[in-house]
Amino acid sequence: MLDERGRMGDCILTGSAQFDLISGMTQSLAGRVGRVELLPLSATELARAGQLSNQLDEVLFRGAYPALFDRQLAPTDWFPNYVATYLERDVRQMIAVRDLSQFQRFVRMCAARSGQLLNLAALGNDCGVSAVTAREWLSVLEASYLVMRLAPYHRNFGKRLVKTPKLYFLDVGLLAWLLGIRDAQTIETHASRGALFETWVVSDFIKQRFNEGQPADLYFWRDNVGHEVICSMRRPGACKPLKLNQELHFPMTGWWPAASGANLQRVKHCSPSSSMGKPELRT
Repeated sequence: MLDERGRMGDCILTGSAQFDLISGMTQSLAGRVGRVELLPLSATELARAGQLSNQLDEVLFRGAYPALFDRQLAPTDWFPNYVATYLERDVRQMIAVRDLSQFQRFVRMCAARSGQLLNLAALGNDCGVSAVTAREWLSVLEASYLVMRLAPYHRNFGKRLVKTPKLYFLDVGLLAWLLGIRDAQTIETHASRGALFETWVVSDFIKQRFNEGQPADLYFWRDNVGHEVICSMRRPGACKPLKLNQELHFPMTGWWPAASGANLQRVKHCSPSSSMGKPELRT
């Protein structure tokens, strides 16, 4: 078709990742196709469609998988089936997991570590598997676009590859479900509220970059006493810091500017306001 018309872009192939189909393809089409990685919806996309709630706890609980919005499905109806069919059947079969309960525990232990430094040895020990097995299972979750590893920032590129990364889920709603959260009200006092908020912000940066057809170029920087910022590298040598500081005892309902499209690219500092009991955004 391309040879006949001489025009690129006539064929658009879409669909979820099918690992068995991809592995059976004999032609890679290298250099002849353009690939776009589509993650769950970004905050900007939801806001433009009038689907972004102005209640932050609801945003964190619902997540951003398209089926929850175009079919108006309840998270309590959709996530159990997604976990059962995709995580516990498709992914498990691909890596030949014999003990389902062990793999379920691994996925939930990953959820408990979202926003934390990744220690594969400790993760494997908590799940009763070796660090090698934990690395293999985690690689499958990454290939499934369920989780990502955020590398630490360092001017020496080689050191970014050897320093300890952080683990993040790419959909905060799935993360909330795996943490056992079954309604938005629970998030207000949940111990993982800070991790949920951080996961949502970081994953939205990744979505925006992928939607632009660009690599994530997102890192984190931490000093020796634990101070930490997220670094966005949109231009070589230009690092834009984003500090996340969300205190659990400050209510966060009713503050998110849904009508503005939630332009997270401009947020440099997020902290709670002690006088108002609500967080404030400073750009």
